[in-house]
Amino acid sequence: MKKLEAGYPRFFLHPFVKRLFAKATEEIAEAGKRAIVFPHKRAAQRAQRYVERTLAVATRIASYDNGMQALVVPESAIGVAMEYWRFTGEVVSSRQAQAHLSDSVVEGGSAVILKQQLAETTGAELDDHFLYESGMASIFSAYRAILNLFPSKKTLQLEFPYVDALKVQERFGNGVVFLYDTEGEDFDAAVRRIQEGEFGAVFCEIPSNPLLRTVNLPRVAEACHQGGVPLVVDDTVATSLNVDVLQFADLVTTSLTKWVSGVGDVMAGMVTVNSQSQWASEFRSFLKDDTNGGSRLYAEDCRVLISNMKNFGERVSRSNVNGELIGEYLNAHPAVGRVWYPKFNTPHEYQLIRRDSGGYGGLVSFTLKQPRKMPKVYDALELCKGPSLGTEFTLASPYTMLAHYYELDWAEACGVSPNLLRLSVGVEEGEVVIGALARALDHA
Repeated sequence: MKKLEAGYPRFFLHPFVKRLFAKATEEIAEAGKRAIVFPHKRAAQRAQRYVERTLAVATRIASYDNGMQALVVPESAIGVAMEYWRFTGEVVSSRQAQAHLSDSVVEGGSAVILKQQLAETTGAELDDHFLYESGMASIFSAYRAILNLFPSKKTLQLEFPYVDALKVQERFGNGVVFLYDTEGEDFDAAVRRIQEGEFGAVFCEIPSNPLLRTVNLPRVAEACHQGGVPLVVDDTVATSLNVDVLQFADLVTTSLTKWVSGVGDVMAGMVTVNSQSQWASEFRSFLKDDTNGGSRLYAEDCRVLISNMKNFGERVSRSNVNGELIGEYLNAHPAVGRVWYPKFNTPHEYQLIRRDSGGYGGLVSFTLKQPRKMPKVYDALELCKGPSLGTEFTLASPYTMLAHYYELDWAEACGVSPNLLRLSVGVEEGEVVIGALARALDHA
């Protein structure tokens, strides 16, 4: 921990962002107060409401530079203000902070060009893509679009999701009904409740992270249609190259930070509107206003993402092959207790939305038959380690420990072991990754 210099940007401030906050605090904050800089005024206003509602303290907003806004809060409120930063993803990027600190003019990229590239993979119209500063910001925006339509209803979350996708529904609206296992009678009951129009929206990931399970999306979509309930699907883990969820969803959210970028050096998100949705007009209007015309992505981040996306298809194709190879290897290993991979978990449901040219993706999770040996296996694993996914290099993550450290018992009750290891398999030679796993698993 002493050697750790930075972490995932929503959880740990990038050094440039730290300097930006310190500079803003020095310039505009009173004694005993701190400044948190947000990328635009509406984010600062939403953060202000969140802090004041949570703590009942006085705060203020001050204009800063290049559209950025600073929220000035008492020292005691910093933790809550940073909760907003983490949960919503409405963050200042390191490039934006660096440009301010160096007072430099940077080369930007065209949001239209990026949308054209993305539209080739999603099949949606160019103007139905809305760009955000992070994947979580896109989820938060989709959630607010739902609240705009149904301000008094709870949402329904199907299958165990990425941690903050659930936190947003818990913290910012009317609450959420959470069904972490969509098989059996409980799922049948949930479908009936959807058909009765009980919920403001249904949220799910295809496949889910980290258990790589797939809900029966055609069945859920039909229930949503019958009940007049919007369906919001996140396709980050599989990508739109492997699965087609837009045919069923009203809104699709995507973290472009992951497979679309492939390098791990830029954050971005996207909401895609299904033009056939009965709420398409309302969603477009909300999202257009929310993004000031279609994009909130910082121009230099946009430029980097356009460049990174050039080999998106090739990268996903190779990760598909390697992911399947690693999944099969782990499934047959005598020390491995369980493997989660779309080919093995809810395979029928995955096939319902898999593209003809698509694979199973590059994300694999597993546990050991002797779970307490996982720390030794992890320490011995000669692969890059970190909290993200979708990089062209294989990345190992002790997922539950990172995402649910303060709620391990709850996660385990939902079927997510504290000793689960998640692999985001990259484009290396598959045998290289298998060799690293084999040496590490000798400790199991």
